[in-house]
Amino acid sequence: MKDDLDRRWRDLGEFIREQRNVGQMSLRKLSEAAGVSNPYLSQIERGLRRPSAEILQQIARALEISSETLYVRAGILDEPAERVDPIAEIRRDPTITEEQKKSLVRIYQSFRRENELDAQDAEGADADVEPGAAGAPTPAPADDDPAHDAPDLAVGS
Repeated sequence: MKDDLDRRWRDLGEFIREQRNVGQMSLRKLSEAAGVSNPYLSQIERGLRRPSAEILQQIARALEISSETLYVRAGILDEPAERVDPIAEIRRDPTITEEQKKSLVRIYQSFRRENELDAQDAEGADADVEPGAAGAPTPAPADDDPAHDAPDLAVGS
């Protein structure tokens, strides 16, 4: 039971870190935007702290994601019983034209296909390269590394 809770908090922290990276935010920038201290946010990301619903809401707002997503991952809310079908919802929307609906459905389906291909490529790459082996990806710099936040100054040609 305790292991399940610990795993849930670690998973939540990893999810927050992933969302921060997707949004190309440093730990420092997210902590400022969410109104929490840098060390506290770092501990949340590592699963060492259990943030309140209010803190999760502040983090969600700063990441521009739904609070509900974080609440579900933290176990504050239950997972929705049934999944929403985005294509059905698009087709049901009376405020857009049929042509707009078709375009949105095509875009959504292309994103799904792209993500499936990326996931397949990642699975193949993980199986091909052992960590630490030549050709293996190098780890990203730590967020507290001053060089990580330094601007990229390209010399003009």
